[in-house]
Amino acid sequence: MMTQRWRWIPNALTFLRIVMIAPFAAALMAKEYRLALVIFFIAAATDAFDGFLARHFDWRTRLGAIADPLADKALLITAYLMLTLTGVLPPWLFWLVLGRDILIVCGGLAFHYGIGRFELQPSIPGKINTLIQIVVALAIIVLLAGLPMQPWAIDAGIILVAASALFSGGHYIAVWSLRAWRVKR
Repeated sequence: MMTQRWRWIPNALTFLRIVMIAPFAAALMAKEYRLALVIFFIAAATDAFDGFLARHFDWRTRLGAIADPLADKALLITAYLMLTLTGVLPPWLFWLVLGRDILIVCGGLAFHYGIGRFELQPSIPGKINTLIQIVVALAIIVLLAGLPMQPWAIDAGIILVAASALFSGGHYIAVWSLRAWRVKR
């Protein structure tokens, strides 16, 4: 089929997003916030486009199912790391964001190898947490770029990200602990 020749495009866009992490990090570290915004928006556009292509033409692959969310998460963790290293965000927030993700991955691996097959399915609180992290990082970078944004976005963002990370991390622990308990009974 003609469209099958192009089924590599979503994965190529995902890997392009992975390649963009280094220039994004460098722009944030150099405090070139407008450049960081451009890279962030290109990454967001490639994410939306590869998702559309994968769904619309059924070009989904196992590699894409794993690499796409990892690329998104790596870009987001990079934003929080660079904003922490440049003194914009407190270190405890970065460690909370990273710790939540590590907890979920380690919990998933423990469940998979100790109890039974683990299918990583983002929960509603997890999706809301990711959305909050994206919006807050974007608002902070917009503010730092000198574009219209309220200065309280940083303080409010720190509180929002911390609360959603704690809530969604706790939610994952509760849901998967309950599943493990039910399977072991």
